Amino acid sequence: MKAESIVFAIAGMCFGTILGWVLATQQASPRIASAPVADSAPAAAGARQPPPLDEARVQGLMTIIKSDPKNADALVQLANTYFDAERYSDAIAWYESSLKLDPKNVDASTDLGVSYYYSSRADEALKQFDHSLSLNPKHTKTLLNQGIVLAFGKQDLAGAETVWQKIVDMAPDSAEGQAAKRGLEGIAASRAKAAPAAGS
Repeated sequence: MKAESIVFAIAGMCFGTILGWVLATQQASPRIASAPVADSAPAAAGARQPPPLDEARVQGLMTIIKSDPKNADALVQLANTYFDAERYSDAIAWYESSLKLDPKNVDASTDLGVSYYYSSRADEALKQFDHSLSLNPKHTKTLLNQGIVLAFGKQDLAGAETVWQKIVDMAPDSAEGQAAKRGLEGIAASRAKAAPAAGS
């Protein structure tokens, strides 16, 4: 898919502002990039439209799948195509189908978790990330996404901090390590700002 995990969607975001909001409210979760909403939700007037579905790619992949129903790679590519069009319910169905054939595909498992999150199913996303980490405990994309869902989906900043620190310790120079570092810096900055307010 164009964005293999939430890391690329949040790379340019201001963690401090968002995490400060979480610290301040500890209520509704902020939205990362595009809001995780049900595919069938009507678009609000003037709302950003999702990218169009690549129908030709879908048809090509469906042809492959019809002739070879056990082609797990084609199923993942189809799921990725729906994910890129922000049609998360369809993406979920195809990721799940691919994982029935190839249950050890950690990337597909993590992408399924991200799709759950964007469908407002944070608990299922975290459960899926746990499964991914049972396959590869050092999978940095999974860890980063787990931290993001903990922070933004569950408002568990301490849990996010723990996960992000693991990434920084393991792979500080990777894209995930840099994003995790920004997350940790955002939490620290937000706490520093909240401390004087609490003391006044």
